[in-house]
Amino acid sequence: MPIYAYKCESCGHAKDVLQKVSDAPLTTCPACGAEAFRKQLTAAGFQLKGTGWYVTDFRNNGTGAAKAGAAAGAAATTESSASASAADSGAASTPCGASCACH
Repeated sequence: MPIYAYKCESCGHAKDVLQKVSDAPLTTCPACGAEAFRKQLTAAGFQLKGTGWYVTDFRNNGTGAAKAGAAAGAAATTESSASASAADSGAASTPCGASCACH
């Protein structure tokens, strides 16, 4: 159930109320009894961040997911081959032969 913010236009009393979506809005202020209790417009309690579910699941019939997966795989392959060649070249120049946890 959502939480709605209410505020009285007469006395300024504010209150958050847990209500069903189908419930009628409150109109009577619990502090002063005036019929000026109104729902306030508030920000959503969540944020959508990142590329979104639709890019990988449904948008463009899934072609975006295939391209993104292929690009990630190519980047990982390039990184691993670069780090392997760096370790091989550093083996002769380090006293431990690059076989320890520090290299």
